[in-house]
Amino acid sequence: METTNDLKVWTLDPAHSSVHFAVKHMIVSNTKGSFSDYKVNVTTKGLSFEDAKIELEIDVNSIDTKMADRDNHLRGADFFDVEKYPTIKFVSTSMKKINEEDYSLKGNMTIKDVTKEIEFKVNYGGQVVDPWGNTRSGFTLESAIDRFDFGLTWNALIEAGSAMVGKTVKLQAEIEITTK
Repeated sequence: METTNDLKVWTLDPAHSSVHFAVKHMIVSNTKGSFSDYKVNVTTKGLSFEDAKIELEIDVNSIDTKMADRDNHLRGADFFDVEKYPTIKFVSTSMKKINEEDYSLKGNMTIKDVTKEIEFKVNYGGQVVDPWGNTRSGFTLESAIDRFDFGLTWNALIEAGSAMVGKTVKLQAEIEITTK
């Protein structure tokens, strides 16, 4: 962890972080999944997160919905096409403080070969100095995307005439980071 001038470079604590998603299945329930392999880079001016620079890179091969056949389908050409597009990327364009606990994080998300601006609602859990002298901060991030906007258009119709997989994907992450 480096400090350059007043810049702080934060390190992800993977044991206390997670990246999840949920999408409607047959309009009656949500199917949930996660990604286990991802990197987060955060740089701030001092210890303030306003205007933080944030980059997230997810290894799509690490997708896990607790069902191997579904995970393999999601990795294939019908969805993520991991052979051509192995990563999902997010690069922030702004991080604005709304109040002591809430921020608005905007940035560009790239899935497959499509980049779109998205916005996350961010709840700031606070900041503490841990027993090892590191400054530790935690966040909950939430957003939703239309998967069709990113070329994830596979679907099948069910008997009732509705889609098997919903268009809206809810995104959620719990992120804990540290710096000296």
